[in-house]
Amino acid sequence: MSSTSSKRVVLAYSGGLDTSVAIGWIGEATGAEVIAVAVDVGQGGEDLDVIRQRALDCGAVEAYVADARDEFATEYCMPALAANAMYLDRYPLVSALSRPVIVKHLVRAARQFGADTVAHGCTGKGNDQVRFEVGITSLAPDLACLAPVRDLALTRDKAIAYANEHALPIETTKNNPFSIDQNVWGRAVETGFLEDIWNSPTKDVYSYTDDPTFPPVEDEVVITFEQGVPVAIDGVAVTPLRAIQEMNRRAGAQGIGRIDIVEDRLVGIKSREVYEAPGAIALIAAHAELENVTVEREQARFKRTVGQRWTELVYDGQWFSPLKHSLDAFIADTQRYVSGDIRMTLHGGRAVVTGRRSDTSLYDFSLATYDTGDAFDQSNAKGFIEIFGLTSKLAAARDVAFGNGPDLGTQQL
Repeated sequence: MSSTSSKRVVLAYSGGLDTSVAIGWIGEATGAEVIAVAVDVGQGGEDLDVIRQRALDCGAVEAYVADARDEFATEYCMPALAANAMYLDRYPLVSALSRPVIVKHLVRAARQFGADTVAHGCTGKGNDQVRFEVGITSLAPDLACLAPVRDLALTRDKAIAYANEHALPIETTKNNPFSIDQNVWGRAVETGFLEDIWNSPTKDVYSYTDDPTFPPVEDEVVITFEQGVPVAIDGVAVTPLRAIQEMNRRAGAQGIGRIDIVEDRLVGIKSREVYEAPGAIALIAAHAELENVTVEREQARFKRTVGQRWTELVYDGQWFSPLKHSLDAFIADTQRYVSGDIRMTLHGGRAVVTGRRSDTSLYDFSLATYDTGDAFDQSNAKGFIEIFGLTSKLAAARDVAFGNGPDLGTQQL
């Protein structure tokens, strides 16, 4: 490790053009040494050792690399699964979930290498700048934040010119029309012709999913959960990471998890996004159905409100906030009895639950059946209805007495 007497900046490094150029760009603009931080959250692509060497070749004085796939799956994706987190009821927080784990490693590297500033490659109009900077200052209030694209005018054209001028070991091209972010929980695609919201996604937009129009034969899968966490698929034990990977493969083959949405960004604009999240969508569907079987009614009703607020906080970059921490405790408590098996059919873009079983089930066959063996005492219903409707009945009587009764219209029955 070199001396820490110089000013140092930690940079979230992807290995791509923009962040490779940012290493030298930051150095020239600020006079600081740059430490590149690459975090693998299941995005695929190049080996971490290759990315580490590229960062050094592009001028970084140090390169911190971390295989965070298991950490991401267990500590970030599983809480999202427990919350059934779906922003706008459709988006399972693909990018938003990965930012806090990257932030944690950025702060760790800043401490390790004596940096006082953390840099990221986000623009000034997206959500990620907020997620990175709020996360960083929540974990380390003393650290400053820098965004070369936003703060130092590093445009893509300038990045390509800089890379060519300095002969950086990175491919430079203007041909890819999309901005793509992916990890084990899913894949996000934006910009290019997708910015015209009348345009349909073309086949080349998708990578994690096959076309659901011509699916293979249906695939039946049994997912076993323990306290809200998938622990086996078809009887074979799995880690959280392996569960997501396996469901990505099987649900992806059936075209499950394609999402095309105009969403409300935190910065106030609407943005067209295309996502692929086959494993996330299938696992959330299975988990939510197991909760229907095992979570008490009033607890379940309130959890839906908590889950929505939890999702909004994570989308808005508040992973490390006090409210998020408190909601975590509630959600974790609701998972105590969410154990059992869910059978699903995967086919033609749909994940359909066809069976449920649990030792902690609140479903009582003898109470639910209408056939012989019915243990539900129907004679109790009359008194229950009288009491349940009493407050509404009293209010309605008052309305009638003061001439404010309901308007039933004039149509003859």
